[in-house]
Amino acid sequence: MAREKARSKSKTNPRTAAEKKPAASEVTKPPRPAPRARVEPKVQAEVAREPSSSGDSPDVGSALRHLRSERGLSLDKLAYESRVSRAMLSQIELGRSTPTITVLWRIARALGVPFSALLGDPAPEDALVFRATRAKLLKSADGTFSTRALFPLDRPHTAEFYELRLAPRSVEMADSHAPGTTENLVVTAGALEIRAGSVTIDLRAGDATYFQADVPHEYRNPTAHEAVAYLVMTYAHRP
Repeated sequence: MAREKARSKSKTNPRTAAEKKPAASEVTKPPRPAPRARVEPKVQAEVAREPSSSGDSPDVGSALRHLRSERGLSLDKLAYESRVSRAMLSQIELGRSTPTITVLWRIARALGVPFSALLGDPAPEDALVFRATRAKLLKSADGTFSTRALFPLDRPHTAEFYELRLAPRSVEMADSHAPGTTENLVVTAGALEIRAGSVTIDLRAGDATYFQADVPHEYRNPTAHEAVAYLVMTYAHRP
């Protein structure tokens, strides 16, 4: 009987149970894996700009290089006169950058040539067709404004004919053109507000205007639809 009590006591002895189950402080925990080093994405320091091979953008590099050389202007001098950086001018001449409409206007004004002098390839002497599918477009920096020439670019002329397109709720600012330059514009779709100097003109489809463009001016589309217009620009004296 005494032996059975001793056995039962040994089974319930806390000390014996503690010996069988190690204390929490004695339990060896597996080491935590070292934190993985964060791999930062590599930042490309320089993005190479390849010449544009798109058929819808005119290549103005050779025309710019020819006109600049013909006038004996260095890149630095032309940059100063046009307010276009030397680096941008160099990229345009090398065919590595397509200039915006605003940039082209500044260059043309500094060179004393019509806007079209920087755009086109030689045209044949027979009748010409300007296919919409092969049109060469010039766009604004944000892509909301585009224009295409609807006349032969290399032939003598005192007027130029353009198609203009302006996205909804967009504005295109234009620098003043050569003294005496005028614009004759007709809206064929949507609506436009023309601001020339202190004058504002509201136009709807079918409306036309004629104004002096030798002052800063802008085209504004106040609607939710694309505006389309056709513009005749006339120079008082061909540069």
